[in-house]
Amino acid sequence: MPTYEYACTACGHEFEEFQSITAKPTVKCPKCGKRTVKRLISAGAGFIFKGSGFYTTDYRSDSYKEAAKSDSGPAKTDAAVKSDAAPAKVNGKSDTGVKSPPAKTAPAPVKAESKSAAQPVK
Repeated sequence: MPTYEYACTACGHEFEEFQSITAKPTVKCPKCGKRTVKRLISAGAGFIFKGSGFYTTDYRSDSYKEAAKSDSGPAKTDAAVKSDAAPAKVNGKSDTGVKSPPAKTAPAPVKAESKSAAQPVK
């Protein structure tokens, strides 16, 4: 049931009335008792479509969507925060605790065996 806004033209009192859509508009002011109440046009409250095919993010403003995109970066966990701390120093050298894999070397070239042509013995 919607909430309607009313204003009395005699005393200026404004109030809201929770009524059914089919109910007749209120005409009597609760403050002064005169029958000079008019229903106001208001923006009303937002409503949400429910059911399959509707999502709560369907009706967001563009500025909200842009802010959500910028905030959606990878979240830091406690472990990630700890790893951002300054690396420990061992013997004056920085030690990050991460060991790099050994450098890969190119395989040694394969020597082609030279087969000497069999020469006839004289």
